[in-house]
Amino acid sequence: MKVLLVNGSPHLKGCTYTALMEIKGELERQGIEADVFQVGPKPVGGCIGCGACRKLGRCFMDDQVNELTAIAENYDGFVFGTPVHFASSAGNLTSLMDRALYSRRDLFSFKPACAVVSCRRSGATATFDQINKYFTISNMPIVPSQYWNNVHGNTPEEVKQDLEGLQTMRTLARNMAWLLKCIEAGKAAGIDRPSHEPKINTNFIR
Repeated sequence: MKVLLVNGSPHLKGCTYTALMEIKGELERQGIEADVFQVGPKPVGGCIGCGACRKLGRCFMDDQVNELTAIAENYDGFVFGTPVHFASSAGNLTSLMDRALYSRRDLFSFKPACAVVSCRRSGATATFDQINKYFTISNMPIVPSQYWNNVHGNTPEEVKQDLEGLQTMRTLARNMAWLLKCIEAGKAAGIDRPSHEPKINTNFIR
């Protein structure tokens, strides 16, 4: 079983990365492989709603989004990490999730996921709520922890002093590992994912 840790921060080894590494270490102690996908500082364009991905099976903008969807099938769970920018997710991660989950939701559905947020002071819960909405609209079970999944600090060294935040990351990792093992046990017992009705779209103005 494998989990992909998506680092939505433009900084390679900043505060968000520090939180994700705490999760990675605990996942590996629980026997779960974990890799990091770095969104990076290169701009990620926003979705323009053109629908080309429905025909192509991928976004026409060939950037980090297609890099993510190209490997998503290989993972059983996802952690999306972001710093707080004006009480919301980093712009690159928002654009990436908009396009990845719009164009290839099938690669993510029924796979456990969670949000991880790093902030200097405030805005963490608003950002946490924002990211969780992607999961609830995509049939992705949300992995819980003992508190909201955020760490505080302005530098990686400060994040390492947030003992409660780091413990929350480890609890989150253990819960992710437990849920993945439960799903695997369910599959072995012949329990498959639920079947759904054809999707109905209701437009209120016609």
